[in-house]
Amino acid sequence: MTGSFWWDLLISVVATLVLAWLALGIALMVLRPRGGLLREAVRVLPDVLRLVRRLAADTTLPRGVRIRLGLLLAYLAIPIDLVPDFIPVLGYADDAIIATAVLRSMVRRAGLDPVRAHWPGTDDGFTALTRLLGLTTRTHPETTEQSEHCPPACRQHQRRSR
Repeated sequence: MTGSFWWDLLISVVATLVLAWLALGIALMVLRPRGGLLREAVRVLPDVLRLVRRLAADTTLPRGVRIRLGLLLAYLAIPIDLVPDFIPVLGYADDAIIATAVLRSMVRRAGLDPVRAHWPGTDDGFTALTRLLGLTTRTHPETTEQSEHCPPACRQHQRRSR
């Protein structure tokens, strides 16, 4: 392009970084919590960080889940973010969105019970977390008890009974 190897390399690296940043920004926009949930996500983020650390150390969880949680902790520890943390509210939004996406995948794989067992915050904070994760209160068909998370076997039963 420019005739100089080093300038071509520099331009290629910068262009690649810009494209990666844009792709990650678009992914964050797709994964972000809707409505006022982003504000709640930022509010419970300190408790979520302690939760993720506890869950990553829990050897009863599947290895893949623990690896995802460990990678999340590494991402959160790295000072370079899509949106710098010194920008008020927005700086922590990307951390909250990524943490929410990883926790959603963890709950789909391991269930809500480990999250409840390791939750360090208040009951209001846990309720906010379940809203962030997209969990609603469901009634199990076998009982009249309310549950914050219907296990996979219950969902299969609900499908068969329709």
